[in-house]
Amino acid sequence: MFMAAILRQKSLQKCTKYQSFIARRLSTISTSNCNSNDVVLEAPKIPSFDYKPKEYKGPLTDDVLKKRKTYLGPSIFHYYQNPLNIVEGKMQYLFDEAGRRYLDAFAGIVTVSCGHCHPEILNAIVEQSQLLQHATTIYLHHAIGDFAEALASKMPGNLKVVYFVNSGTEANELAMLMARLYSGNHGMISLRNAYHGGSAGTIGLTALNTWKYSIPQGDIDHVINPDPYRGIFGSDSSAYARDVQDHIDFGTCGKVAGFIAETIQGVGGAVELAPGYLKQVYDIVRKAGGVCIADEVQTGFGRTGSHYWGFQTQGVVPDIVTMAKGIGNGLPLGAVVTTPEIASVMSQKIQFNTFGGNPVCSAGGLAVLRVIDKEKRQEHCAQVGSHLIERLKHLQQKHDIIGDVRGRGLMVGIELVTDRAAKTPAKTETAIVFEKLRELGVLVGKGGLHGNVFRIKPPMCFTKDDADFLVDALDYSLSKL
Repeated sequence: MFMAAILRQKSLQKCTKYQSFIARRLSTISTSNCNSNDVVLEAPKIPSFDYKPKEYKGPLTDDVLKKRKTYLGPSIFHYYQNPLNIVEGKMQYLFDEAGRRYLDAFAGIVTVSCGHCHPEILNAIVEQSQLLQHATTIYLHHAIGDFAEALASKMPGNLKVVYFVNSGTEANELAMLMARLYSGNHGMISLRNAYHGGSAGTIGLTALNTWKYSIPQGDIDHVINPDPYRGIFGSDSSAYARDVQDHIDFGTCGKVAGFIAETIQGVGGAVELAPGYLKQVYDIVRKAGGVCIADEVQTGFGRTGSHYWGFQTQGVVPDIVTMAKGIGNGLPLGAVVTTPEIASVMSQKIQFNTFGGNPVCSAGGLAVLRVIDKEKRQEHCAQVGSHLIERLKHLQQKHDIIGDVRGRGLMVGIELVTDRAAKTPAKTETAIVFEKLRELGVLVGKGGLHGNVFRIKPPMCFTKDDADFLVDALDYSLSKL
Protein backbone atom coordinates (compact mmCIF):
# COMPACT_ATOMS: atom_id res chain seq x y z
CA MET A 1 0.00 0.00 0.00
CA PHE A 2 2.91 2.31 0.78
CA MET A 3 4.41 1.79 -2.69
CA ALA A 4 1.00 2.30 -4.29
CA ALA A 5 0.67 5.61 -2.46
CA ILE A 6 4.09 6.73 -3.70
CA LEU A 7 3.27 5.77 -7.29
CA ARG A 8 -0.07 7.56 -7.08
CA GLN A 9 1.60 10.70 -5.68
CA LYS A 10 4.18 10.65 -8.50
CA SER A 11 1.38 10.27 -11.04
CA LEU A 12 -0.45 13.27 -9.55
CA GLN A 13 2.76 15.32 -9.57
CA LYS A 14 3.34 14.42 -13.21
CA CYS A 15 -0.25 15.38 -14.07
CA THR A 16 0.09 18.71 -12.21
CA LYS A 17 3.35 19.53 -14.01
CA TYR A 18 1.74 18.73 -17.36
CA GLN A 19 -1.25 20.95 -16.60
CA SER A 20 1.11 23.75 -15.60
CA PHE A 21 3.00 23.31 -18.86
CA ILE A 22 -0.21 23.54 -20.87
CA ALA A 23 -1.25 26.63 -18.91
CA ARG A 24 2.08 28.33 -19.72
CA ARG A 25 1.70 27.43 -23.39
CA LEU A 26 -1.85 28.76 -23.47
CA SER A 27 -0.75 32.04 -21.93
CA THR A 28 1.61 32.63 -24.88
CA ILE A 29 -1.15 32.23 -27.47
CA SER A 30 -2.10 35.71 -28.69
CA THR A 31 -2.30 37.68 -31.90
CA SER A 32 1.23 38.92 -31.24
CA ASN A 33 2.45 35.44 -32.20
CA CYS A 34 1.42 36.06 -35.81
CA ASN A 35 3.96 37.22 -38.35
CA SER A 36 3.31 40.56 -40.02
CA ASN A 37 2.67 38.73 -43.30
CA ASP A 38 0.03 36.46 -41.78
CA VAL A 39 -3.65 37.12 -42.11
CA VAL A 40 -4.86 37.98 -38.61
CA LEU A 41 -8.05 36.07 -37.93
CA GLU A 42 -10.76 37.42 -35.71
CA ALA A 43 -12.15 35.12 -33.07
CA PRO A 44 -15.37 33.60 -34.47
CA LYS A 45 -18.68 34.24 -32.74
CA ILE A 46 -21.10 31.54 -31.75
CA PRO A 47 -24.27 31.45 -33.90
CA SER A 48 -27.33 33.24 -32.53
CA PHE A 49 -29.83 31.14 -30.62
CA ASP A 50 -33.26 32.29 -29.48
CA TYR A 51 -33.27 30.92 -25.96
CA LYS A 52 -32.51 32.38 -22.56
CA PRO A 53 -31.33 29.94 -19.88
CA LYS A 54 -32.97 29.91 -16.50
CA GLU A 55 -31.21 31.81 -13.72
CA TYR A 56 -28.98 29.38 -11.88
CA LYS A 57 -29.05 29.54 -8.07
CA GLY A 58 -27.27 26.30 -7.23
CA PRO A 59 -23.75 25.61 -5.91
CA LEU A 60 -20.85 27.07 -7.89
CA THR A 61 -17.87 25.35 -9.50
CA ASP A 62 -15.52 25.33 -6.51
CA ASP A 63 -18.13 23.83 -4.18
CA VAL A 64 -19.22 21.25 -6.74
CA LEU A 65 -15.62 20.22 -7.42
CA LYS A 66 -14.80 20.02 -3.70
CA LYS A 67 -17.75 17.72 -2.99
CA ARG A 68 -16.92 15.62 -6.02
CA LYS A 69 -13.33 15.12 -4.89
CA THR A 70 -14.48 14.26 -1.37
CA TYR A 71 -17.27 11.80 -2.08
CA LEU A 72 -16.84 10.41 -5.58
CA GLY A 73 -14.30 7.84 -6.74
CA PRO A 74 -10.82 9.22 -7.51
CA SER A 75 -10.87 7.57 -10.95
CA ILE A 76 -13.52 10.04 -12.16
CA PHE A 77 -11.85 12.71 -14.27
CA HIS A 78 -12.99 15.98 -15.80
CA TYR A 79 -12.22 17.84 -19.00
CA TYR A 80 -10.31 21.15 -18.98
CA GLN A 81 -7.91 22.73 -16.51
CA ASN A 82 -10.77 24.78 -15.13
CA PRO A 83 -13.68 22.33 -15.24
CA LEU A 84 -17.05 23.46 -16.51
CA ASN A 85 -20.09 23.44 -14.25
CA ILE A 86 -22.79 22.67 -16.82
CA VAL A 87 -26.27 23.40 -15.44
CA GLU A 88 -28.61 23.45 -18.44
CA GLY A 89 -28.90 22.14 -21.99
CA LYS A 90 -31.07 23.06 -24.93
CA MET A 91 -30.84 21.35 -28.33
CA GLN A 92 -27.18 21.49 -29.45
CA TYR A 93 -26.10 23.96 -26.75
CA LEU A 94 -25.04 23.79 -23.11
CA PHE A 95 -24.98 26.54 -20.47
CA ASP A 96 -22.64 26.97 -17.52
CA GLU A 97 -23.39 28.44 -14.10
CA ALA A 98 -22.87 31.99 -15.41
CA GLY A 99 -25.29 31.46 -18.30
CA ARG A 100 -22.57 31.29 -20.96
CA ARG A 101 -23.58 29.22 -23.98
CA TYR A 102 -21.34 26.53 -25.51
CA LEU A 103 -21.72 24.58 -28.73
CA ASP A 104 -21.87 20.94 -27.69
CA ALA A 105 -20.00 19.10 -30.42
CA PHE A 106 -19.45 15.94 -28.40
CA ALA A 107 -22.37 14.86 -26.20
CA GLY A 108 -24.16 13.66 -29.30
CA ILE A 109 -22.78 10.23 -28.46
CA VAL A 110 -25.66 10.24 -25.98
CA THR A 111 -28.17 12.79 -27.27
CA VAL A 112 -29.60 12.07 -30.71
CA SER A 113 -32.65 13.51 -32.53
CA CYS A 114 -33.02 17.17 -31.53
CA GLY A 115 -30.46 17.18 -28.75
CA HIS A 116 -30.74 18.25 -25.16
CA CYS A 117 -34.21 18.40 -23.62
CA HIS A 118 -36.22 17.78 -26.78
CA PRO A 119 -39.83 18.62 -25.82
CA GLU A 120 -41.45 15.59 -27.47
CA ILE A 121 -39.09 13.16 -25.73
CA LEU A 122 -39.41 14.99 -22.41
CA ASN A 123 -43.20 14.92 -22.61
CA ALA A 124 -43.22 11.16 -23.24
CA ILE A 125 -40.95 10.58 -20.22
CA VAL A 126 -42.93 12.89 -17.91
CA GLU A 127 -46.33 11.49 -18.93
CA GLN A 128 -45.22 7.92 -18.33
CA SER A 129 -43.55 8.87 -15.02
CA GLN A 130 -46.82 10.30 -13.78
CA LEU A 131 -48.61 7.03 -14.54
CA LEU A 132 -46.12 4.30 -13.66
CA GLN A 133 -42.38 4.58 -13.13
CA HIS A 134 -41.49 0.94 -12.82
CA ALA A 135 -42.91 -2.48 -13.68
CA THR A 136 -40.68 -5.49 -14.28
CA THR A 137 -41.22 -7.80 -17.22
CA ILE A 138 -42.94 -10.35 -15.00
CA TYR A 139 -46.00 -8.13 -15.48
CA LEU A 140 -47.48 -6.91 -18.73
CA HIS A 141 -47.09 -3.32 -19.90
CA HIS A 142 -47.59 -2.09 -23.43
CA ALA A 143 -44.61 0.33 -23.46
CA ILE A 144 -41.88 -2.30 -23.66
CA GLY A 145 -43.68 -4.22 -26.42
CA ASP A 146 -44.39 -1.07 -28.43
CA PHE A 147 -40.76 -0.01 -28.19
CA ALA A 148 -39.42 -3.46 -29.11
CA GLU A 149 -41.73 -3.61 -32.13
CA ALA A 150 -40.59 -0.18 -33.36
CA LEU A 151 -36.92 -1.03 -32.82
CA ALA A 152 -37.19 -4.40 -34.58
CA SER A 153 -38.80 -2.67 -37.57
CA LYS A 154 -35.57 -0.72 -38.04
CA MET A 155 -33.44 -3.86 -38.31
CA PRO A 156 -32.57 -5.75 -41.52
CA GLY A 157 -32.83 -9.48 -42.10
CA ASN A 158 -34.09 -11.70 -39.34
CA LEU A 159 -32.93 -9.46 -36.47
CA LYS A 160 -36.32 -9.38 -34.76
CA VAL A 161 -35.86 -10.33 -31.09
CA VAL A 162 -35.09 -7.52 -28.63
CA TYR A 163 -33.58 -7.59 -25.12
CA PHE A 164 -33.50 -4.33 -23.14
CA VAL A 165 -30.71 -3.48 -20.67
CA ASN A 166 -29.40 -0.34 -18.99
CA SER A 167 -26.13 0.43 -20.79
CA GLY A 168 -23.79 -0.44 -23.63
CA THR A 169 -21.62 -2.43 -21.26
CA GLU A 170 -24.57 -4.63 -20.29
CA ALA A 171 -25.57 -4.98 -23.93
CA ASN A 172 -22.13 -6.24 -24.93
CA GLU A 173 -21.96 -8.58 -21.93
CA LEU A 174 -25.29 -10.12 -22.96
CA ALA A 175 -24.16 -10.39 -26.58
CA MET A 176 -21.04 -12.30 -25.51
CA LEU A 177 -23.15 -14.63 -23.39
CA MET A 178 -25.47 -15.29 -26.35
CA ALA A 179 -22.55 -15.96 -28.69
CA ARG A 180 -20.97 -18.47 -26.30
CA LEU A 181 -24.21 -20.29 -25.55
CA TYR A 182 -25.31 -20.47 -29.19
CA SER A 183 -21.96 -21.54 -30.65
CA GLY A 184 -20.96 -23.81 -27.81
CA ASN A 185 -17.54 -22.20 -27.97
CA HIS A 186 -15.84 -19.74 -25.65
CA GLY A 187 -13.27 -17.78 -27.67
CA MET A 188 -13.99 -14.15 -28.59
CA ILE A 189 -12.24 -11.95 -31.15
CA SER A 190 -12.17 -8.16 -31.00
CA LEU A 191 -10.15 -5.38 -32.59
CA ARG A 192 -7.19 -3.59 -31.09
CA ASN A 193 -8.05 0.04 -30.30
CA ALA A 194 -11.66 -0.98 -29.66
CA TYR A 195 -13.83 -0.01 -26.71
CA HIS A 196 -16.82 -2.10 -25.61
CA GLY A 197 -17.52 -1.19 -21.99
CA GLY A 198 -16.35 -0.99 -18.41
CA SER A 199 -17.28 -4.33 -16.83
CA ALA A 200 -14.75 -7.08 -16.19
CA GLY A 201 -15.95 -8.99 -19.25
CA THR A 202 -16.11 -6.11 -21.71
CA ILE A 203 -12.78 -4.76 -20.50
CA GLY A 204 -11.34 -8.02 -21.78
CA LEU A 205 -12.61 -7.12 -25.25
CA THR A 206 -10.77 -3.81 -25.01
CA ALA A 207 -7.20 -4.54 -25.96
CA LEU A 208 -5.52 -1.40 -24.69
CA ASN A 209 -4.96 -0.80 -20.99
CA THR A 210 -4.38 2.88 -21.84
CA TRP A 211 -8.09 3.37 -21.13
CA LYS A 212 -9.05 0.44 -18.95
CA TYR A 213 -7.46 -1.95 -16.49
CA SER A 214 -5.53 -4.85 -17.94
CA ILE A 215 -7.49 -7.77 -16.50
CA PRO A 216 -6.68 -11.16 -18.04
CA GLN A 217 -9.87 -12.68 -19.41
CA GLY A 218 -8.62 -15.73 -21.28
CA ASP A 219 -9.90 -16.92 -24.64
CA ILE A 220 -10.01 -13.42 -26.13
CA ASP A 221 -7.84 -12.55 -29.13
CA HIS A 222 -7.26 -8.99 -30.29
CA VAL A 223 -6.65 -8.75 -34.02
CA ILE A 224 -4.93 -6.01 -36.00
CA ASN A 225 -7.04 -2.87 -36.25
CA PRO A 226 -8.07 -2.26 -39.92
CA ASP A 227 -7.28 1.46 -39.67
CA PRO A 228 -6.85 3.00 -43.16
CA TYR A 229 -4.76 5.87 -41.71
CA ARG A 230 -2.44 4.21 -39.21
CA GLY A 231 -2.89 0.51 -39.96
CA ILE A 232 0.10 -1.49 -41.18
CA PHE A 233 -1.85 -2.63 -44.25
CA GLY A 234 -3.45 0.73 -45.07
CA SER A 235 -6.87 0.12 -46.62
CA ASP A 236 -6.13 -3.48 -47.63
CA SER A 237 -9.08 -5.19 -45.94
CA SER A 238 -8.02 -8.64 -47.19
CA ALA A 239 -4.70 -8.44 -45.34
CA TYR A 240 -6.45 -7.51 -42.09
CA ALA A 241 -9.00 -10.29 -42.62
CA ARG A 242 -6.20 -12.83 -42.99
CA ASP A 243 -5.05 -11.88 -39.50
CA VAL A 244 -8.48 -12.91 -38.18
CA GLN A 245 -8.15 -16.27 -39.95
CA ASP A 246 -4.68 -16.72 -38.45
CA HIS A 247 -6.00 -16.09 -34.95
CA ILE A 248 -8.75 -18.65 -35.45
CA ASP A 249 -6.28 -21.21 -36.80
CA PHE A 250 -3.36 -20.57 -34.45
CA GLY A 251 -4.47 -18.09 -31.77
CA THR A 252 -5.20 -18.50 -28.08
CA CYS A 253 -8.96 -18.12 -28.24
CA GLY A 254 -9.57 -21.74 -29.24
CA LYS A 255 -12.85 -22.39 -31.01
CA VAL A 256 -14.39 -19.04 -31.78
CA ALA A 257 -17.73 -18.07 -30.25
CA GLY A 258 -17.99 -14.60 -31.70
CA PHE A 259 -16.39 -11.57 -33.32
CA ILE A 260 -17.31 -8.07 -32.13
CA ALA A 261 -16.47 -4.71 -33.68
CA GLU A 262 -17.60 -1.12 -33.86
CA THR A 263 -18.09 0.01 -37.46
CA ILE A 264 -16.47 3.34 -36.59
CA GLN A 265 -14.40 3.17 -33.43
CA GLY A 266 -15.58 5.81 -30.98
CA VAL A 267 -13.15 6.14 -28.07
CA GLY A 268 -10.46 4.91 -30.45
CA GLY A 269 -10.64 8.19 -32.36
CA ALA A 270 -13.49 7.94 -34.92
CA VAL A 271 -11.60 5.28 -36.90
CA GLU A 272 -13.65 3.90 -39.80
CA LEU A 273 -12.78 0.31 -40.69
CA ALA A 274 -11.14 -0.48 -44.03
CA PRO A 275 -13.77 -0.85 -46.79
CA GLY A 276 -15.03 -4.41 -47.20
CA TYR A 277 -13.41 -5.63 -43.98
CA LEU A 278 -16.52 -6.78 -42.12
CA LYS A 279 -17.91 -8.71 -45.09
CA GLN A 280 -14.73 -10.82 -45.30
CA VAL A 281 -14.39 -11.28 -41.55
CA TYR A 282 -18.04 -12.20 -41.01
CA ASP A 283 -17.64 -14.96 -43.61
CA ILE A 284 -14.49 -16.27 -41.89
CA VAL A 285 -16.05 -16.24 -38.41
CA ARG A 286 -19.29 -17.92 -39.48
CA LYS A 287 -17.42 -20.69 -41.28
CA ALA A 288 -15.53 -21.29 -38.02
CA GLY A 289 -18.82 -21.68 -36.12
CA GLY A 290 -18.92 -18.24 -34.51
CA VAL A 291 -21.44 -15.40 -34.61
CA CYS A 292 -20.88 -11.79 -35.62
CA ILE A 293 -21.69 -8.91 -33.26
CA ALA A 294 -22.00 -5.28 -34.35
CA ASP A 295 -21.45 -2.71 -31.59
CA GLU A 296 -23.72 0.20 -32.60
CA VAL A 297 -23.51 2.04 -29.28
CA GLN A 298 -22.14 5.18 -30.94
CA THR A 299 -22.79 4.65 -34.67
CA GLY A 300 -26.48 3.74 -34.68
CA PHE A 301 -29.74 5.58 -35.32
CA GLY A 302 -28.78 7.46 -38.48
CA ARG A 303 -25.73 9.27 -37.15
CA THR A 304 -23.59 8.23 -40.12
CA GLY A 305 -26.09 9.89 -42.45
CA SER A 306 -25.71 7.41 -45.28
CA HIS A 307 -27.30 4.56 -43.29
CA TYR A 308 -29.41 4.00 -40.20
CA TRP A 309 -26.90 1.52 -38.76
CA GLY A 310 -23.14 1.70 -39.01
CA PHE A 311 -22.75 -1.93 -40.10
CA GLN A 312 -24.78 -1.15 -43.22
CA THR A 313 -21.89 0.99 -44.47
CA GLN A 314 -19.93 -2.27 -44.79
CA GLY A 315 -22.75 -4.12 -46.54
CA VAL A 316 -23.25 -6.76 -43.84
CA VAL A 317 -26.00 -8.06 -41.58
CA PRO A 318 -24.75 -9.16 -38.14
CA ASP A 319 -26.12 -11.98 -36.02
CA ILE A 320 -26.34 -9.76 -32.93
CA VAL A 321 -26.52 -5.95 -32.67
CA THR A 322 -25.84 -4.00 -29.48
CA MET A 323 -26.85 -0.39 -28.89
CA ALA A 324 -27.06 2.21 -26.10
CA LYS A 325 -26.29 5.91 -25.49
CA GLY A 326 -28.31 7.68 -28.21
CA ILE A 327 -31.09 5.10 -28.02
CA GLY A 328 -32.58 6.95 -25.04
CA ASN A 329 -31.37 10.53 -25.65
CA GLY A 330 -29.65 10.46 -22.27
CA LEU A 331 -31.74 7.84 -20.46
CA PRO A 332 -29.93 4.81 -18.99
CA LEU A 333 -30.98 2.46 -21.74
CA GLY A 334 -29.42 -0.17 -23.99
CA ALA A 335 -30.59 -3.02 -26.16
CA VAL A 336 -29.51 -6.24 -27.84
CA VAL A 337 -31.26 -7.35 -31.03
CA THR A 338 -30.73 -10.82 -32.47
CA THR A 339 -32.38 -13.60 -34.45
CA PRO A 340 -35.03 -15.99 -33.07
CA GLU A 341 -32.56 -18.88 -33.45
CA ILE A 342 -29.91 -17.25 -31.25
CA ALA A 343 -32.51 -15.91 -28.83
CA SER A 344 -33.83 -19.44 -28.26
CA VAL A 345 -30.70 -20.40 -26.31
CA MET A 346 -31.55 -17.79 -23.68
CA SER A 347 -34.78 -19.65 -22.83
CA GLN A 348 -32.83 -22.62 -21.48
CA LYS A 349 -32.42 -20.73 -18.20
CA ILE A 350 -33.95 -17.61 -16.66
CA GLN A 351 -32.76 -14.39 -18.31
CA PHE A 352 -33.96 -11.34 -16.43
CA ASN A 353 -33.16 -7.64 -16.11
CA THR A 354 -34.92 -5.73 -13.33
CA PHE A 355 -34.84 -2.32 -14.98
CA GLY A 356 -34.30 -3.27 -18.63
CA GLY A 357 -37.16 -1.84 -20.65
CA ASN A 358 -39.00 -0.23 -17.74
CA PRO A 359 -42.01 1.90 -18.81
CA VAL A 360 -40.27 5.27 -18.50
CA CYS A 361 -37.21 4.29 -20.55
CA SER A 362 -39.38 2.47 -23.08
CA ALA A 363 -41.60 5.51 -23.54
CA GLY A 364 -38.53 7.73 -23.95
CA GLY A 365 -36.83 5.33 -26.36
CA LEU A 366 -39.94 5.06 -28.53
CA ALA A 367 -40.19 8.87 -28.63
CA VAL A 368 -36.57 9.02 -29.83
CA LEU A 369 -37.33 6.73 -32.78
CA ARG A 370 -40.37 8.82 -33.69
CA VAL A 371 -38.46 12.11 -33.55
CA ILE A 372 -35.62 10.74 -35.70
CA ASP A 373 -38.15 9.81 -38.40
CA LYS A 374 -40.39 12.86 -38.01
CA GLU A 375 -37.54 15.37 -38.19
CA LYS A 376 -35.58 13.40 -40.82
CA ARG A 377 -32.47 13.38 -38.67
CA GLN A 378 -30.60 10.80 -40.75
CA GLU A 379 -30.95 12.94 -43.85
CA HIS A 380 -29.93 15.97 -41.81
CA CYS A 381 -26.78 14.20 -40.59
CA ALA A 382 -25.85 13.37 -44.18
CA GLN A 383 -26.22 16.98 -45.34
CA VAL A 384 -24.60 18.75 -42.40
CA GLY A 385 -21.94 16.06 -42.04
CA SER A 386 -20.90 16.36 -45.67
CA HIS A 387 -20.62 20.13 -45.27
CA LEU A 388 -18.58 19.78 -42.08
CA ILE A 389 -16.18 17.20 -43.51
CA GLU A 390 -15.69 19.21 -46.70
CA ARG A 391 -14.78 22.32 -44.70
CA LEU A 392 -12.43 20.31 -42.49
CA LYS A 393 -10.70 18.87 -45.57
CA HIS A 394 -10.09 22.41 -46.81
CA LEU A 395 -8.74 23.34 -43.38
CA GLN A 396 -6.41 20.35 -43.57
CA GLN A 397 -4.83 21.87 -46.68
CA LYS A 398 -4.15 25.05 -44.71
CA HIS A 399 -2.74 23.51 -41.52
CA ASP A 400 -0.07 20.83 -41.78
CA ILE A 401 -0.79 19.77 -38.22
CA ILE A 402 -4.06 18.17 -39.37
CA GLY A 403 -2.94 14.71 -40.37
CA ASP A 404 -6.32 13.14 -41.07
CA VAL A 405 -10.00 14.05 -41.32
CA ARG A 406 -12.29 11.04 -41.27
CA GLY A 407 -15.76 9.79 -40.48
CA ARG A 408 -19.31 9.84 -41.79
CA GLY A 409 -22.27 12.09 -41.13
CA LEU A 410 -21.99 13.59 -37.67
CA MET A 411 -19.36 11.15 -36.41
CA VAL A 412 -16.06 12.77 -37.33
CA GLY A 413 -12.44 12.53 -36.21
CA ILE A 414 -9.67 15.11 -36.66
CA GLU A 415 -6.19 13.73 -35.97
CA LEU A 416 -3.34 16.14 -35.25
CA VAL A 417 0.29 15.25 -36.03
CA THR A 418 3.59 17.12 -35.86
CA ASP A 419 4.89 15.32 -38.95
CA ARG A 420 2.51 14.17 -41.67
CA ALA A 421 4.95 11.71 -43.19
CA ALA A 422 5.83 10.05 -39.88
CA LYS A 423 2.31 10.62 -38.47
CA THR A 424 3.85 11.69 -35.16
CA PRO A 425 1.02 12.34 -32.68
CA ALA A 426 0.71 16.02 -31.72
CA LYS A 427 -0.19 15.32 -28.11
CA THR A 428 0.75 18.64 -26.55
CA GLU A 429 -0.68 20.70 -29.39
CA THR A 430 -3.96 18.79 -29.19
CA ALA A 431 -4.22 19.58 -25.47
CA ILE A 432 -3.57 23.27 -26.11
CA VAL A 433 -6.09 23.58 -28.93
CA PHE A 434 -8.60 21.60 -26.87
CA GLU A 435 -8.46 24.28 -24.17
CA LYS A 436 -8.54 27.09 -26.72
CA LEU A 437 -11.70 25.73 -28.35
CA ARG A 438 -13.38 25.72 -24.97
CA GLU A 439 -12.41 29.37 -24.48
CA LEU A 440 -14.08 30.16 -27.81
CA GLY A 441 -17.24 28.32 -26.79
CA VAL A 442 -16.79 24.96 -28.53
CA LEU A 443 -16.84 21.67 -26.62
CA VAL A 444 -15.35 18.68 -28.45
CA GLY A 445 -14.27 15.21 -27.40
CA LYS A 446 -10.70 13.97 -27.31
CA GLY A 447 -9.56 10.40 -27.92
CA GLY A 448 -7.52 8.01 -29.99
CA LEU A 449 -4.68 5.78 -28.84
CA HIS A 450 -2.39 8.81 -28.38
CA GLY A 451 -5.02 11.33 -27.27
CA ASN A 452 -4.43 13.41 -30.41
CA VAL A 453 -7.83 13.09 -32.08
CA PHE A 454 -10.71 15.51 -31.74
CA ARG A 455 -13.95 13.54 -31.66
CA ILE A 456 -16.84 15.46 -33.21
CA LYS A 457 -20.21 13.88 -32.36
CA PRO A 458 -22.76 16.62 -31.81
CA PRO A 459 -26.49 16.23 -31.22
CA MET A 460 -28.20 15.49 -34.53
CA CYS A 461 -29.86 18.91 -34.63
CA PHE A 462 -26.40 20.41 -35.26
CA THR A 463 -26.71 22.94 -38.13
CA LYS A 464 -24.46 24.12 -40.96
CA ASP A 465 -23.97 27.39 -39.07
CA ASP A 466 -22.78 25.36 -36.09
CA ALA A 467 -20.43 23.41 -38.36
CA ASP A 468 -19.00 26.65 -39.76
CA PHE A 469 -18.48 28.04 -36.27
CA LEU A 470 -16.69 24.86 -35.19
CA VAL A 471 -14.36 24.91 -38.21
CA ASP A 472 -13.69 28.65 -37.86
CA ALA A 473 -12.90 28.18 -34.17
CA LEU A 474 -10.51 25.35 -34.99
CA ASP A 475 -8.88 27.44 -37.71
CA TYR A 476 -8.44 30.33 -35.30
CA SER A 477 -6.99 28.08 -32.58
CA LEU A 478 -4.56 26.34 -34.92
CA SER A 479 -3.42 29.65 -36.34
CA LYS A 480 -2.28 30.67 -32.85
CA LEU A 481 -0.03 27.65 -32.31
